Amino acid sequence: MENTTHQLLIIVGSVREGRFGPVVGSWVAGQARAHGGFEVDVVDLAGIDLPLALPAASPKHAGADYPRPAGMAALTSALDDADAIVIVTPEYNHSYPASLKAAIDWHFTQWTAKPVAFVSYGGAAGGRHAVLHLENVLTELHAVTVRDGLSFPDCFTAWQDGRPLDPGAPGYAKTLLDQLFWWANTLRAGREAAPYPG
Repeated sequence: MENTTHQLLIIVGSVREGRFGPVVGSWVAGQARAHGGFEVDVVDLAGIDLPLALPAASPKHAGADYPRPAGMAALTSALDDADAIVIVTPEYNHSYPASLKAAIDWHFTQWTAKPVAFVSYGGAAGGRHAVLHLENVLTELHAVTVRDGLSFPDCFTAWQDGRPLDPGAPGYAKTLLDQLFWWANTLRAGREAAPYPG
């Protein structure tokens, strides 16, 4: 599958006023397009209807009949189509935003047996606490989390003109994308060969 391209979904997870997430998400999307292994789709949760109140039924058991808001259709479709996912997240109070939790909880099978990588940003910790919590949540949903993520500490001073000042950042991004591509190949082949037993 060396010449295969995979559908990559990049999720911008913050909906906070004045957020930095779209800057990071745009840069990551550029790196992914330059990589050559992905068709890239970006979904910004600020444009998605994400109620906190959930239906009584589980999305795992309701399947296609799960009653999601019409304003969530673009996210659901993008998750369905994705071979791989990158979550761009800040860190709020040592964890990730409520918007991301809502987006995750409204879905279930869309994450199953798919690779998920993380790009985080923030203050001194660079969003690492948020990623640790997301790894636990996504493992519960049978996703495969990619080890080598990207972390951008002190993002408001470490970026200029939409790019990180660290000259090593594109190389780190390539490592993340190479691992994500490998997992996308492997897991797509597995899903096509047999239903995931979970």
